[in-house]
Amino acid sequence: MISPEKLREDVDFAYRKLQEMHPNLNWYISKKELDFKFDSLKTTINKPFTSTQFYFKLQPVIAQIREGHLSLRIPAKRFSKKEIKALKNKKGLFGRFEYHVEDDHLYFIENKDSIQNIKPGTELLSINGVPISDYLKKYRQLISSDGYNSTFYPYYLKDVFFNFFVAEKGIMDSAKIETLYNDERQILTLKRESKNKTEIEKDKADKKRTPEKKLNDYVAATSSYNRNFKFLDKDSTIAYMKIKSFSRTFSNKFYKESFEKIKNAESDYLIIDIRENYGGSLYEINQLYSYLAPEPFVLIKPSQLVSRVTPLKTNYFRKSNPLEYTYKSLAYPGYFLYQALNVYKGKDGIAYYKMKENKPTKPKENAFKGKVYVLINGGSFSASSIISSKLKFDKRVTLVGEETGGANDGTVAGFYSYQKLPNSKIDLPIGVLLVQPNITFGNTQKGVVPDIEITQNMQDIIDKIDVQLDWVKNDIQKLKDNKTQN
Repeated sequence: MISPEKLREDVDFAYRKLQEMHPNLNWYISKKELDFKFDSLKTTINKPFTSTQFYFKLQPVIAQIREGHLSLRIPAKRFSKKEIKALKNKKGLFGRFEYHVEDDHLYFIENKDSIQNIKPGTELLSINGVPISDYLKKYRQLISSDGYNSTFYPYYLKDVFFNFFVAEKGIMDSAKIETLYNDERQILTLKRESKNKTEIEKDKADKKRTPEKKLNDYVAATSSYNRNFKFLDKDSTIAYMKIKSFSRTFSNKFYKESFEKIKNAESDYLIIDIRENYGGSLYEINQLYSYLAPEPFVLIKPSQLVSRVTPLKTNYFRKSNPLEYTYKSLAYPGYFLYQALNVYKGKDGIAYYKMKENKPTKPKENAFKGKVYVLINGGSFSASSIISSKLKFDKRVTLVGEETGGANDGTVAGFYSYQKLPNSKIDLPIGVLLVQPNITFGNTQKGVVPDIEITQNMQDIIDKIDVQLDWVKNDIQKLKDNKTQN
């Protein structure tokens, strides 16, 4: 337990560091309003809290800054090697299902292992007697999109719901749940099961990096690929690229090989699917854009900093063991020089950070010249929103789906200054670069709006009906039919 005085010190520390590091803190909330929220928070801290309890008080205030990248790290228990080994060979309690969030309701939409015969479409009403709606309302306050778009929340909340739950309740071996399906309520007990020998061997095999796994960026935790490429028709006129994360890992090779296949096949249409892609590397989206651009382009505007010294306040030595500390000490002069040389002051007197992505880039030799569709939804965030915004502004693609979770006019991220609150020891990573697409800003304070708006409901997901992709396929067929008739 940490005293109220110490916790109030942490509130002041957090706000001071945000003002010192964050280049656009009052983008979506005025300084006066934010001052009031932090002052009001301190008046509510009148008794001791644990770090976790304090997290649930401070994070909702930080979320009201409305910067999706800005968030306290959830305090986590430090496990012993013995505990880690024991958990390693056990299956998840709640993590073996896929979920869907609608308002204050949480539904199971996939149950691959047929656990307790829970059917897709079943609503999870409560866990150990506590209504799920209570948790959803509480956890909704802990996250924010960029700005005032609301599409981000159901996608992100379904993915992080049990991160918050475990932080609050701890890791359980069993839980009593209440479910509702076809007006029938059931009380079920979920139990954490041990993995059998076959499953343990499969885990080991999943971790082996084959050439295919490297190229398509295989994620062992979800048994899926971050990147996929294929043709959707027999004559290879429609190319389809699914990118779940702009991780940068082997991205150069993936795009080079994929666009060579497209060129060799003489494809007329390309569909790029970045739904539920939370973002990642600016380098990778610049690389992808270079295969779509008809002429030289600049992806992002110069990236603004609070001051010229901000890049030197990133806590360079954080989480270093003695050996790493020694190595980093030797490398520090080079790091210092690199950061110092990459900062410059503009004619407007503002500090900017040099990045390859805010310099002109030439189109690739194999750049695709045909019709491009990009699928987006509320889970398209950060780098996904940057590239969507730029593509839309340049009128290079047709965007299909939902408004993105990330803002149309950019975000604050780039790289981070890692701060630790002195008393609660909670980590606060603060993005130090204002990253904005090279467009004329709409100042809507919302996400990238699609050209064709199509939403997918829960039954579509359960039935594996992709209404957004189907619309694109139908539109392509119409274009093909028109070509034939002409």
